[in-house]
Amino acid sequence: MKIRYIVYIVIALLIAFLVYNKLHGDSKKEGMGQGGGGGKGGKKGGPVPVMVQIVKDTVMNNTIDITGTVDPNERVNLISQTAGNITDIYFSEGTHVNKGQVLVKVYDQDLQATLKQTQYQIALAKENEYRNRVLLQKEAVSRQEYDTSLSSYNTLKAQADVIRAQISRTVVRAPFSGVIGLRNVSPGGYLSPSTAIATLVSTNPMKVTFNIPERYRSLVKDGSKITFNIASSRKNFTATVYAIDPAVDPASRTVTVRARAANPDNEINAGGFAKINLILEQTPRTIMVPTQCVVPDLKSSKVFIARNDTAYARPVKTDNRTATQIEVIEGLKPGDSLIVSGIIQMRPKVPLKIVKVLH
Repeated sequence: MKIRYIVYIVIALLIAFLVYNKLHGDSKKEGMGQGGGGGKGGKKGGPVPVMVQIVKDTVMNNTIDITGTVDPNERVNLISQTAGNITDIYFSEGTHVNKGQVLVKVYDQDLQATLKQTQYQIALAKENEYRNRVLLQKEAVSRQEYDTSLSSYNTLKAQADVIRAQISRTVVRAPFSGVIGLRNVSPGGYLSPSTAIATLVSTNPMKVTFNIPERYRSLVKDGSKITFNIASSRKNFTATVYAIDPAVDPASRTVTVRARAANPDNEINAGGFAKINLILEQTPRTIMVPTQCVVPDLKSSKVFIARNDTAYARPVKTDNRTATQIEVIEGLKPGDSLIVSGIIQMRPKVPLKIVKVLH
C-alpha cells in the first residue's frame, strides 16, 4: 500500500512539474515576442524601396513577324535559238555582264557564205530592175516584165534578211545586266536550243516575296516598308512593297505581297530565307508600360503610381501588347510616376522609398 502511494505521489509531482514548465515557457516566449517583435513590426511597416518610370507618350508600331523568300529581280536560263557547234565563249563564270554583251558564238560559216551569194544575186537583180524601169519609161518593155524584175529583186532582199536573222541567232547575248552563273557547255561542243548555257541573274535590286493573312490586306499598300534579315548576314535590310496579288489564296487565306530591296553590294543572296518584320500601322501618341506593371483584377486591370512617397492603385484599360510592353489606353497620363518594381509588395497607401527614376 505504501509503495502504491509513493508511486502516485511521484506521478503527481511529475505532472505538476510539466505543467509548471509549460506555463513558465509560454510566458517567456510571449515576453520575447513582445520585445523583439516591435523591431520586426517596425521593419515591415517601413517604406518599400521601388523604382518608378515617368509615363510619357510614345509611338507604337503594330507589327507582325512572317517569313518569305528572296529572289533576284530578273532570272533567266540562257539558251541558243539555233543548233550548232560552239566556236567561242566570251564570259567567265560568276562575273558581271552587261546587257547586249556577246556570251557565246555558234558556227555560222555556212550561213555567211549563203548570205554572200545572195548579196551577189541582189546586186544583179537590182541592175536588171533598173534597166527594165528605164525601158518601161521608153515603152520598150511591158509592165509585166518590169514587175517580174522588181519582184525578183525584192525577193532576194527578203532572203538576205532571213539569212541575217539566222546569223544573229548564232550569237547569244545577255538580255539584261547581271551576274552569270556556272556554265554547262564548252567550246567545240554541240549546242541545241534545249541546252541551258548558264543562268543569268540580276541581283540589284532583289525581290522579297511573302504572304500575309487576309485580314491585314487593307493595311498593306504600295510603298509600305518592311524590315528583314537573312541567315548569311547579321544586318537588317529594308524593302519597299511594290506589288500585291489581287486574289486571296483559297487554301491558306493569305495574300501574296512582293517588295523590292536595294542590293548594291550583293549582300543579299538569291533564293535565301527571309525573316520579315512588317509594320501594319502606327499609333503616333500612346502610352506603353512594362508588362509586369499591369496587375490583372477580376473585372479590369490596375497599376500602382507613386505620389508623395505613397503608393496608389489606378485602374487602367489596356489594348495591344508586345513581348515586353503593353499599351494603356485609359487610366494613365503623361507625367505620372509609375511603379515598375516591387509590385508584389504593393498595396494602396503603402509608404515608398524611391531608389531610381526611369525616363
